[in-house]
Amino acid sequence: MASASRNVWGVARRFSTSPSAAGLVKTPIAVYGTEGRYASALYSAASKNNALDAVEKDLSTIAGLLKTDPRLAEFLQDPSIKKSLKADGLTGVCDKLKTSELTKNLMLALGENNRFNAVQAVVNSFATLMSAHRGEVICSITTAKALDAAMSAEVTKALSGFLKEGQKALVSYSVDPSIIGGMVVSIGDKFVDMSMATKLTKYSEIIKSAA
Repeated sequence: MASASRNVWGVARRFSTSPSAAGLVKTPIAVYGTEGRYASALYSAASKNNALDAVEKDLSTIAGLLKTDPRLAEFLQDPSIKKSLKADGLTGVCDKLKTSELTKNLMLALGENNRFNAVQAVVNSFATLMSAHRGEVICSITTAKALDAAMSAEVTKALSGFLKEGQKALVSYSVDPSIIGGMVVSIGDKFVDMSMATKLTKYSEIIKSAA
């Protein structure tokens, strides 16, 4: 834990553009792993500099660019290319996109530590922090068939009963015929499987154990 903490502080100093900045801003929720440490340090620096929205927009743009330009992704992950060349390339990309210095420093920090393959994971972790910052709770609903508008509205209303004051549900719907019926629901870190497939499996196990 001590080494992880030192790593966060080092990254935060690398990101900070304010000479008077001191200490880390507490994140609204915890995010884990190496990508979580980078995202947390970036959140802290961006929060101090009132740049959370700008950085979020930058990261979304960079993530989109990595998906639409495979040559850039290959360039960053090619172990035969020197870190200095990658750093120059990243600086050029950030300058062209007119990103904030904080975003540029994130990319350079990832480069210094050979973490280019973690860019998308860091972007995802930062997005998770921003959702929590806005009071959003990620909810996903999986059903065997697509829900009509009336049913979707009813489900969304039901979800609100699980939220705390000030929170709002960010709901996504997906279809998976294999669950047969019912639905599978996740609300933040909570998961409820109310699918017919799971019930049938459970009933089958009960029958087998009684045989």
